[in-house]
Amino acid sequence: MEGTQEVKDGAGRESSAGDAISTVLLVFAMQAEAMPLVQTLNLTEDDEPSIFPKALPWKKYSGTHEGLTVHVVVPGKDLKLGVDSVGTVPVSMLTYASIVSLHPDLIINAGTAGGFRAKGAAIGDVFVATQFANHDRRIPVPVFDEYGIGTLAATPIPNLVKALELKEGKLSTGNSLDMTPQDEEIIKANDATIKDMEGAAVAYVANLLAVPLIAMKAVTDIVDGDKPTVEEFLGNMSRAAAALSATIPRVLEYVNAKSISNL
Repeated sequence: MEGTQEVKDGAGRESSAGDAISTVLLVFAMQAEAMPLVQTLNLTEDDEPSIFPKALPWKKYSGTHEGLTVHVVVPGKDLKLGVDSVGTVPVSMLTYASIVSLHPDLIINAGTAGGFRAKGAAIGDVFVATQFANHDRRIPVPVFDEYGIGTLAATPIPNLVKALELKEGKLSTGNSLDMTPQDEEIIKANDATIKDMEGAAVAYVANLLAVPLIAMKAVTDIVDGDKPTVEEFLGNMSRAAAALSATIPRVLEYVNAKSISNL
């Protein structure tokens, strides 16, 4: 967004790129990714009634940080199997419902990701996504193939990146933790530095509803390394979550009361 261009958000309100940021929505996929930040910011879980339908496992934690209203949402546990509801479908539903209910000025999709050593990623690095794309929506029909990849640019935040000395890279999203040869080919075509299981879905919803989005991903595993992905992912989850809980408060302090166009 440039200057004070008028847009409509998901609730149909007129908003402006020149408006000061006062409410931030943080979308996580996993409880273990979110809780260190929830504790760092001293956020509290919603009391009943929740803004979400009672039957859903979604959770919301809210509070203030340096005068900024902050909401953290996670899809919660699968009702049948009791594991985190990861993947694009749960997070896209959660993001839509949260935007409509909470009217955020800015969304931060935070979480973990695999990183590519060949692109400069290392365990514990926190990357800001510059672009979102999918690598597992293969539709080999003209135009539908581009729709499947679904490339979207992230909200430009050059001043924030420079001020906090953050790393940047393109993000590729798929619904599997592992990577097939076809996935690898498309990820390379997407020029991705990091890969996850949610980012492009959050970007799709944010783009539809014209809400600015930042994605911040901490690297848990090196995709092009020599260690098993699952072993690295589980072994480094706590380290990655700690990196996020250290970095995101600094981001919140920087964006507070600024306009999107000044980020």
